[in-house]
Amino acid sequence: MNDVNKYAMYGKLITHPGQRDELVQTMLEAANQLDSMEGCELYIINVSVDDPDVVWITELWRDAEAHAASLQDENVLALIRKCKPLIAGAEPIKLRPVGGKGI
Repeated sequence: MNDVNKYAMYGKLITHPGQRDELVQTMLEAANQLDSMEGCELYIINVSVDDPDVVWITELWRDAEAHAASLQDENVLALIRKCKPLIAGAEPIKLRPVGGKGI
């Protein structure tokens, strides 16, 4: 097994109809802010090929504590507030990576 302290998350964000592109742009702003955030190792914004209202976020963190700390950051909280009106639903999937290429 690799580093068992890593924390990964997939987030499925379902936008209100026609709001996906705006949400993606806002999430890309978040990705730029995360470049300097301690503990964030990977943050990818994906769009669904099959559903025009779905955005998937792929995250990898040093550990669960680093992810939790990011949710206390004022810049992150401001972006969450900006995104909320665009999102109709969310399905977080929390994971513990155990190995593979890239981790």
